[in-house]
Amino acid sequence: MLTYVKRTFRYFNQAVPFKLVPALIATAVLITLLLIPAPAGLTPKAWTLVAIFLTTIVAIILKVMPIGVMAMMAIVIVSLSQVTSSSSKGAIADALSSFSNPLIWLIVVAILISRGLKKTGLGSRIGLIFISLFGKKTVGIGYGLAICELVLAPFTPSNTARGGGIVHPIMKSIANAFESDPAKGTQGKVGTYLALVNYHANPITSAMFLTATAPNPLVVDYVARATHQNLHLTWTAWATCMLLPGLLCLLLMPLVIYLLSPPELKATPNAVEYARAELTRMGPLAPKECVMLGTFAMLLLLWANVPAMLFGPAFTLDPTVVAFVGLFALIITGTIDWDDVLSEKSAWDTLVWFGALVMLAEQLNKTGVIAWFSGGMKDAIVASGMGWPSIAAVLLLVFVFSHYFFASTTAHVSAMLLAFLTVGAQLLPNEYVAPFMLMMTAGSAIMMTLTHYATGTSPIIFGSGYVTMGTWWRVGFVMCVIELLIFSVFGSIWWKILGYW
Repeated sequence: MLTYVKRTFRYFNQAVPFKLVPALIATAVLITLLLIPAPAGLTPKAWTLVAIFLTTIVAIILKVMPIGVMAMMAIVIVSLSQVTSSSSKGAIADALSSFSNPLIWLIVVAILISRGLKKTGLGSRIGLIFISLFGKKTVGIGYGLAICELVLAPFTPSNTARGGGIVHPIMKSIANAFESDPAKGTQGKVGTYLALVNYHANPITSAMFLTATAPNPLVVDYVARATHQNLHLTWTAWATCMLLPGLLCLLLMPLVIYLLSPPELKATPNAVEYARAELTRMGPLAPKECVMLGTFAMLLLLWANVPAMLFGPAFTLDPTVVAFVGLFALIITGTIDWDDVLSEKSAWDTLVWFGALVMLAEQLNKTGVIAWFSGGMKDAIVASGMGWPSIAAVLLLVFVFSHYFFASTTAHVSAMLLAFLTVGAQLLPNEYVAPFMLMMTAGSAIMMTLTHYATGTSPIIFGSGYVTMGTWWRVGFVMCVIELLIFSVFGSIWWKILGYW
């Protein structure tokens, strides 16, 4: 009997399109969670949704199957279990609801637009320019990408458009110039390092400027409401408060990632000469490169909301609308064609898996799971009798690391931030409320470092294949802790100098 069981196990382990042991572990997690009675304050359906979400994350971490298949599994289970609706029709509508989310399509279109950089050769040209300027060492190229993010951040209110649509194609072009390509198994030469720098510059710059990411104005509103309008962050006040700790984070980040995920090519002594020779060989800009460059300039101006600044709010365009305009412009000018769009597998893969994770996060919010979690947190803190430093630390850390349960920064901020700010304002001494609010403000962007689904930028960069999931989560956790420490220590000193406490 035992021999038959072993033979059957070996057969299925070889035949099925998934890893059998990780699949059994994920199944055991699901069954265990489902057998646990729903906690007080949650309906059985809400608890079932929690079980489905956690199981999906476990399955993704264990790499049971490709992440897109795991996402489809979540859609199927949500639809069959009807945890979000009383009918099968309503459940499938909920399961597919996120695919109409503009943010998801912004990600997809940004990936499609980036294909034009490779096809026209403009991406290689930009990469060679960066190499000619900073290319003596790989870490220097990393600083070049970080500077690029910093320059664009004040004018690009979509961090996805900035990090995924503008900087990431440049990063890929630089990596390709060094023949560092996931398709060839050479991503470790420089690509993994540069992709991590590309990504981790994005949350830092998002924390530095009010206009650097979409949820920031909501953060300003919540801070004002929690403090009864005693602390209202203007654009200048935000930038001033975040300037010093943000610059310190940008200064250290490429070095820390260099230690955590060192590139195989550390020194590139001939890279500058090579880049200059290649630029000479390429000659002047070709017509399609000019079209691509003009499209990027148009996207940057529209993403920076320049028309609305000049002519009034009636000319404001949603970032996703702008992305579609850019894609259409590339197609009708022949810069890319429809076959290019159809063949960009990473874009459509991202659409499926990121859409499913966003759906789960949204449904957790709608079913009251997030409100239940926040309320329980408040009650536990009050009952614990902790001193105010511990209260501030717990509120910050729980808020930041609960981002593991979110696939959208906006959704996380909308669901939890006001509750946490209000608790802090009620329980902390008045003189320390302002630095707590500023730490929570920074934390609302720093938390994007954690996962490959944390914000719109992450699936674009992760989907390019340069970074494994294990490396992404490991580096993300370490960078999150380091950045929180920098803001808490140097930020607090800076805010004291500025007179906020």
